[in-house]
Amino acid sequence: MAYLFTSESVSEGHPDKIADQISDALIDNFLAFDVDSKVACETLVTTGQVVLAGEVKSHTYLDVQKIARDTINKIGYTKGEYMFDGNSCGVFSAIHEQSDDINRGVDRATKEQQGAGDQGMMFGYATNETENFMPLALDLSHLLLIELAALRRENKDITYLRPDSKSQVTIEYSDDNIPQRIDSIVLSTQHDEFDTEEVMLNKIREDIINILIPRVKAKLPEQIQALFNDDITYHINPTGKFVIGGPHGDTGLTGRKIIVDTYGGKGAHGGGAFSGKDPSKVDRSAAYATRHIAKNLVAAGVADEILVQVSYAIGVVEPMAIYVNTYGTCPFNMTDGEIAAIVSKLFDMRPFAIEERLKLRSPMYSETAAYGHMGRTNEVVTKTFTQPTGETITLDVELFTWEKLDYVDKVKEAFGL
Repeated sequence: MAYLFTSESVSEGHPDKIADQISDALIDNFLAFDVDSKVACETLVTTGQVVLAGEVKSHTYLDVQKIARDTINKIGYTKGEYMFDGNSCGVFSAIHEQSDDINRGVDRATKEQQGAGDQGMMFGYATNETENFMPLALDLSHLLLIELAALRRENKDITYLRPDSKSQVTIEYSDDNIPQRIDSIVLSTQHDEFDTEEVMLNKIREDIINILIPRVKAKLPEQIQALFNDDITYHINPTGKFVIGGPHGDTGLTGRKIIVDTYGGKGAHGGGAFSGKDPSKVDRSAAYATRHIAKNLVAAGVADEILVQVSYAIGVVEPMAIYVNTYGTCPFNMTDGEIAAIVSKLFDMRPFAIEERLKLRSPMYSETAAYGHMGRTNEVVTKTFTQPTGETITLDVELFTWEKLDYVDKVKEAFGL
């Protein structure tokens, strides 16, 4: 019997995502001037206020207030009527030095012996149902909001949009786990005032269905476009008025959208957040590494769908275990345990080895903090950072290195494919 599966996403203007983006902007600035920086930075945003807290070990000094304000303005909170804008909000910093008790388990005589920054388990997942090996419902949820943000910035076809928005997509699957159609789309967007609520609801619904949806479809391959149909149930701003939004409507915190950040509820999540953490924190680096493994395994043909788990003890170099689940989709006669044994030999999962393999000590993290950390485009961009002293550094930064299919040939050789 067919079944339904749902995933959601939130925009860059969602309060929790504002917090994530500020935290990761701080990470990037620390790493740009000191690649060995150790950072765990949390952000809280509310009406007219930003609070920064966390622990840092670094040789550089930053103007954290300016970084926070620049990030908020870039997102689009630039008007006093939003009750939260980058130029006028208060920014309070309670960042202090990292505990020596934590750091002693990470820094060692040689970098190769670097221990894990914490205990825990991390998961990576991949499926061949989309071209970027991501679950379809989440991929569509992200794309809806990416295009909505583009329309907001263009301010041409739709002129009333504000930064805060959420989306949700439900897909109908066949018994053999093949997407059949889009069952429903939920989208709520913050907006300017309208004369009446009836006018507002009709206008937003019309624009979402007639402007946003065609833009989204145009960016999709034909087989995914075919899943759109006239029977989709749309819930557009289902509660009605959504003028009060962003941090004025709801307090935001770093790390509160971890399922949006990963696989939309498919696969699994170890529970640790990503944003605000330097790569010595395996919550982040090992989650990227397991995604890299899962994606290369699926792309190589080891299985149609794969979940990879790795676990660590704080201060210990080698992982506790590596687990693989192919959900019965491996096309050849090999158990998941046998696959995991090959994976553990093929991929060095020591924390420093992960940092080196995926180039994680470069300032690549601001781009991860909205619209998902996984399934994104691997590319090189030029970024410029400025210290309070006026010192400026310009770097070519490779983004989303864990999305590269650079191990496909090695996987095929290891599995005899």
